[in-house]
Amino acid sequence: MNDLEPHLTRGQAVIAGQVIEAIAGTGARLRADQSTAVAALGRPAARVLVVQATGWGKSAVYWAATAVKRAAGEGPTLVVSPLLSLMRDQIEAARKAGLRAATLNSSNLSAWSEIEHALLSDEVDVLLVSPERLANPGFGKRVLETLSGRLGLVVVDEAHAVSDWGHDFRPDYRRITDVLQRLNPATAVLATTATANARVTADVAHQLGDSTLVLRGPLARSSLELSVTDTMSPLERYAWVVEHLPALAGSGIVYTLTVADAERLTRVVSSVHGAHCQVAAYTGGLDRDERIRLEDALRDNAVKALVATSALGMGYDKPDLGFVVHLGAPPSPVSYYQQVGRAGRGIDRAQVVLLPSLADESVWEYFATATIPNPQHVHRLLAGLDASGAAGDEASPATVAALEAETGLRRGRIELMLKQLSVDGVVERAPNGWVRLPVQWEFDAAHYASIVATRRREVEIMRRYIRGESCLMQLLQESLDDDTAAPCGRCSVCRQRLSAPLSARPSSQGVATVSRLLRSQTHELPPRKMWPGGEFGTRGRIPGHLRAETGRVLIYADAPEWRETLAALSAGDEQALTLICDASVDALRSWRASWARRPEVVVSLSVTARMAGAAHAVADRLAEVGKLARAAISVTDVPPDVPDLNSGQEAAEWSKNLGLDSACARQVAGSAVLLVVDGSASSWPVTVATAKLREAGADLVLPLLLHQQL
Repeated sequence: MNDLEPHLTRGQAVIAGQVIEAIAGTGARLRADQSTAVAALGRPAARVLVVQATGWGKSAVYWAATAVKRAAGEGPTLVVSPLLSLMRDQIEAARKAGLRAATLNSSNLSAWSEIEHALLSDEVDVLLVSPERLANPGFGKRVLETLSGRLGLVVVDEAHAVSDWGHDFRPDYRRITDVLQRLNPATAVLATTATANARVTADVAHQLGDSTLVLRGPLARSSLELSVTDTMSPLERYAWVVEHLPALAGSGIVYTLTVADAERLTRVVSSVHGAHCQVAAYTGGLDRDERIRLEDALRDNAVKALVATSALGMGYDKPDLGFVVHLGAPPSPVSYYQQVGRAGRGIDRAQVVLLPSLADESVWEYFATATIPNPQHVHRLLAGLDASGAAGDEASPATVAALEAETGLRRGRIELMLKQLSVDGVVERAPNGWVRLPVQWEFDAAHYASIVATRRREVEIMRRYIRGESCLMQLLQESLDDDTAAPCGRCSVCRQRLSAPLSARPSSQGVATVSRLLRSQTHELPPRKMWPGGEFGTRGRIPGHLRAETGRVLIYADAPEWRETLAALSAGDEQALTLICDASVDALRSWRASWARRPEVVVSLSVTARMAGAAHAVADRLAEVGKLARAAISVTDVPPDVPDLNSGQEAAEWSKNLGLDSACARQVAGSAVLLVVDGSASSWPVTVATAKLREAGADLVLPLLLHQQL
């Protein structure tokens, strides 16, 4: 083994060899670059960046390096890892390597004191933390400051997320460079990723230090058989999955671009196949325990597939994963390479299929700009922080909930901006919220324009991939600046055909079944719980006596089963209106089991011209079928489509322009009200109308929103 590892001493080679055999089996040996990395990390102040293909064995480098360092009497290793599922796999791998590993995360709060005591007593070889935990000020003061002088190695896993040129930039990851500045200068640092092109590689290496050793290898994956089908409509893609999923070998992942697609497709497949082909939706909205349960179910082949968003991406390891199917391509060939890399790690052949649709273009454009800060929003947020306390006054931190009420901005947008501003040193997280620092923020327009331009170039690469302009694997390698890229001979372009049965288009009957099933489903409409403040005036929690019950949404976002119907409705098609009325009747039949009380009055509110008065027609139909009294809320001086206002402004507009006449007020007093609203993106018209109905004496309000817009 020494001949293959010239940079390791004999003793180091023995230790590293024992680790690799423990992880990969008897006879396994370190690759040349693995050996080079482990040897390099033995030098004081070493900086190493490893960019290698998925499944190459990057984690083996830091387990071997940790074992070598611990044998030499050095301190523990700190691994910054992005996902709980990845941490669980890494802890198991460390255990196999004979290392004592622990993690501090939200799932083991009760064990933190014991783990921290073990760390201080040098009884832990590896500590795994998330970048979010690393950025937490309490964790930094309590744990990092104690360990910073004793760490033997720091590992940044999935290091492409450090760079805002990368496909998965995360502000909390960027703060890792701040942590590195506080380390003992002699501490070695290793960064690993499979998905970094030359620009991202250079950026990460620069952040690690000028002397960083970069080890890049070929990125081709010989086990993957890449295929692209003909362009389909969104409904045809659903039907393709329904008809082809049972025939795909083994178990796998079906990726979607949106949460709505993941949930809809899961319901359709489950409705058609039931227990014969079990699937489950996996999205970022799931709690920790449910994610773990689903990850284990797929790993144990208890389900045929997880229908997942990108939330199931980095680090999930199932060596025999047999297929990966994408309903629409991610907007970056880098992220696509990462996701398909989940398949075929421990088997000779795995199917990778992309189902393209022209409908994906709008999603790509959203992703290109979603993380770019809006200067107006940032200044509004900073003003909200100033209003919460003097600059830098740690006694008056602002919570995200308070900032949401103060600024009218959405919570998710606020959280992202705060993280971005913290990277720029403009704000700081305090134990009880966020504080403004005495640093001016400036929008770097040229920098962000370059990022957007780069992302749009990546989208064009995905268009070329879909068109099949060259070998699919070669195109992915070239997008990652792999100079070993060459035709693979296995993909649908190289073979000039799709293998059976992938080439079969979905049947018309299958498409009709999918459409029927999707139209029978509704979504919950949770009531807003906070008034927005700002121009609306009132801020804080909405009192229970003014709040709606949990409602229903008939058509969510750009639901493909309704796309043509909505277009026809906007053009005045009576048949389209009839379809929506019929579906609304069916929605009430399935909803009524959860009503606290059957409605006695149906009230309509029409707020968007695009729905062509559908709220009134639906309310008429429901009143007729349910034998309900009928009333309407009047709208004055509000344009057909409310402009892009913040929450406080929009709520104020609706409060000013929605009115109940005396006849409507008399009808709703003492009654349970069914409120039909045609369309809204924010649900403020629903919220304000509900408050007015409750103020007029309605006992409860059940909202039915015909179209939840985005």
